Amino acid sequence: MIWRLRSRSRTICLSLAVVTASLYLLLLLASHSVDLQPCDALLPSKTHVLRDLAHQNLSPAGVQDSAATVHGNSSNRDASSEVRGHADQARKSVESGLSKLEALFNHPLYNLPCPPIPEEDLLLKVRPQVEASETNSQIWSEDKGVPWSSNSGSHPPWLQFHLGISRWQLYPHQDPNMELLVQQLAKHRIVSAVQKSGGTQLKLVMSFPNYGQALFKPMKQERDEETNYNLYYFSDFERHNAEIAAFHLDRILGYRRIPPAVGRLVDVVKEIKNVTTDRKLARTFFTSPVGSVCFYGLCSYYCSTEHAVCGHPTGLEASLAVMLPDLSLAKRRSWRSPWRRSYSRSKLAKWETQSNYCAKVKKTPPYNEGTRLVDFMDMVILDFLMSNMDRHHYETFEKFGNYTFLLHLDNGRAFGRHSKDESSILAPLEQCCRIRRSTWLRLRLLSLPQYRLSDIMRASLSQDPLHRVAPLLSDPHLVALDRRLKTVLETVDHCQRRLSEVFPQV
Repeated sequence: MIWRLRSRSRTICLSLAVVTASLYLLLLLASHSVDLQPCDALLPSKTHVLRDLAHQNLSPAGVQDSAATVHGNSSNRDASSEVRGHADQARKSVESGLSKLEALFNHPLYNLPCPPIPEEDLLLKVRPQVEASETNSQIWSEDKGVPWSSNSGSHPPWLQFHLGISRWQLYPHQDPNMELLVQQLAKHRIVSAVQKSGGTQLKLVMSFPNYGQALFKPMKQERDEETNYNLYYFSDFERHNAEIAAFHLDRILGYRRIPPAVGRLVDVVKEIKNVTTDRKLARTFFTSPVGSVCFYGLCSYYCSTEHAVCGHPTGLEASLAVMLPDLSLAKRRSWRSPWRRSYSRSKLAKWETQSNYCAKVKKTPPYNEGTRLVDFMDMVILDFLMSNMDRHHYETFEKFGNYTFLLHLDNGRAFGRHSKDESSILAPLEQCCRIRRSTWLRLRLLSLPQYRLSDIMRASLSQDPLHRVAPLLSDPHLVALDRRLKTVLETVDHCQRRLSEVFPQV
């Protein structure tokens, strides 16, 4: 009896094996036939699709309907549904981040009580009328015929920004003027465009009807394009989205030391070529073989037909950052960074070879007193988070001497690589083990899930006009921010352990 049961079990198992093998062969043949079918043409990346549609001035809903009409097959309808799913998920993520951003800016660490700013700690002051004989470089006077009075309510946003600059920051926390300033940068009519002198890459100065000015940096590469690993940091292109993202990150960190920057779609012909009075710039315009209007200007390195900036065919993405007060009104001093890189392909800098380098810096003015050293560490942390290796100099306002904040200018080479964290940027923090306590507390706050840096950064950038074209930073760059923040906090913890060993508590 037992033998018969075993025999039947073997027969059943063999039958099941045969059926399974047959089904497997059928599935294999079916999948083979699918692979041999002609494939649909690959859709462009989302960045290209959204940018092209932005130039057509279509709404997202109209875009998706048009795509379904053109392709009209089930595979593309599935792809469209998938895109809608991603869009919904992204929208929910942004909405969640916006609530986190609001909570962050309402946190006590960002709203510390501050006494009124004394007049001597303001960069500029207004006098309704100034005699011709008075030549104080730190007095802003009104031109005749301009309908502005000493009443701040009549001042345009850019002037309110200039008058709000103090010894310790460019603008106050949650400044109500900021929204108006950003709107004008993004929408105000451009009446003049001239090339800014100096620098290695193309930059323009754009002027508006209310006498405001902005620094223009054009788009040179796609947002999701990583910097070539074979390029040295000093050979990298500047990125328009990096300037915008740096402003948002600087504000999130509570520094407020980068001038407000905003993204804008500019018409190369109407808003640059037709309004420029710069003859040298005007001579560099040409039409590409595919009909795009291009220009390249004059500069040290990347100003040639091979590195031209082109519209699509005339639309061009760019960053516009509000200009700081003219040097005739507010002089600035340039300081060479103690941790400046050698800018050589073979030579190392002193800080890379001397183990006690920071001890020497601490004894050298202006780092031997005041807050200059911890101000510098703030800048180091900002640069590490956005992977900016190109900080060879920094500036301060001359009026305030050595007791003032550092201007975090020229951030176009940031956010080049998300897949690599450049640990050498943190060398000053590792060597000196100095950090401002308020900075450390805010960094710890941004590492918490309810204030996660990547979520807050995504939400903040979503408020920029160019976000409607495509996110200004790809997800890998946002993830890198969280990873690098963790590294900064680990570095501080390591410093604390090291100092506790040197100076044990009694």
